[in-house]
Amino acid sequence: MGRLADEHIAAARADEHGRSALLILREAPLRQSVIALAAGAQLGEHTTPPPASLQVLRGTARVTTDDAVVDLPEGALYLLPDDRARHSVTALTDTAVLLTSVNL
Repeated sequence: MGRLADEHIAAARADEHGRSALLILREAPLRQSVIALAAGAQLGEHTTPPPASLQVLRGTARVTTDDAVVDLPEGALYLLPDDRARHSVTALTDTAVLLTSVNL
């Protein structure tokens, strides 16, 4: 997974919006995607189907919800709000995360 994370961080650095993503598993209802963001890039406010989690593969990410701001260092696992709360993700450094979701 490390090499995939590094490849997508490189792609995010080259992308005009600072992002790169790849759906790596789609086995209904489970989905996993690698998402990379160049430092300072953001996934704007959105919702994710519950349950969902982010695992930081590289770098440091910030998740912002209406209720909290959480900084996630490399290796951290974060359960996204299960009430379909809106949230955003910002890369504090070049960052790659593994998004896992179950679409019921």
